[in-house]
Amino acid sequence: MKKNIWTNYLIAALLVVVFLVPVIYILLSSFKPINELFTNTPAFFPRKWTFDNYRGALATGNFTKYIFNSFIVAITSTFLAVIINTMSGYALAKFRFKGDTVIMIMILSTIMLPLEIIMVPIFQVLKFFGLYNSLWALIIPPAATPTGIFLMRQYLLTIPDEIIQSARIDGASEWKIFTKIILPNAKPAIATLAIFSFMWRWNDYVWPLIAISDPKKYTLQLAIANLTGEFGTDYNSVLAISAVSMIPMLIVFIIFQRQFVQGTMDSGMKG
Repeated sequence: MKKNIWTNYLIAALLVVVFLVPVIYILLSSFKPINELFTNTPAFFPRKWTFDNYRGALATGNFTKYIFNSFIVAITSTFLAVIINTMSGYALAKFRFKGDTVIMIMILSTIMLPLEIIMVPIFQVLKFFGLYNSLWALIIPPAATPTGIFLMRQYLLTIPDEIIQSARIDGASEWKIFTKIILPNAKPAIATLAIFSFMWRWNDYVWPLIAISDPKKYTLQLAIANLTGEFGTDYNSVLAISAVSMIPMLIVFIIFQRQFVQGTMDSGMKG
């Protein structure tokens, strides 16, 4: 028994090393001067610590604006995703109507569609409504996702129907049931959905590249990509801005890690 426990700890430690070493190396390298990045004997830790990379990155281009744009997109899109996916999951989990199973199957089937297939129709719809080249083009399309709806539905299935029926007998409206019963009891799943949604929007590159052409509306990922030019790459700035881009995700995960684990486990308990 103890041998199995130590084996599990060893595997977990190896996975931690595999995933964290590249991240730590990027963070440490962002404090290295340019001559240390391309030396024949590279070191894991900086021999000389410097903040010049960060000063240079912030001075090159309007990176504060790009960071602001990324925050606007990630936070607004996450808020909409939580509301819409939770309401959709609640309807599919607790309401019985003709065709509910078919609707759920159709929603899940869209997961199998590659993003490249739906990019063109989504782009055409956004352009028709005049949303092209605006931050709304990055916020609205991911507001409802099959993954988010499925996650919330699976979690809400674990909430006893008797609680909802009792509230209805007491005269509670559906909106009151949703806000006073469903949302408080679905906090772990909501935290999980919020983390995933924020992460996807914050790290998204392909869709912003298609939907945004105005440099003033670039997100942080587009700005980082633009540091790779035709005549070379500003590795110092790339490392510094990449390190900055990791901070929001680390903060979000640290704050909601307990709810994230609980929500992920509970969402798979009942089908």
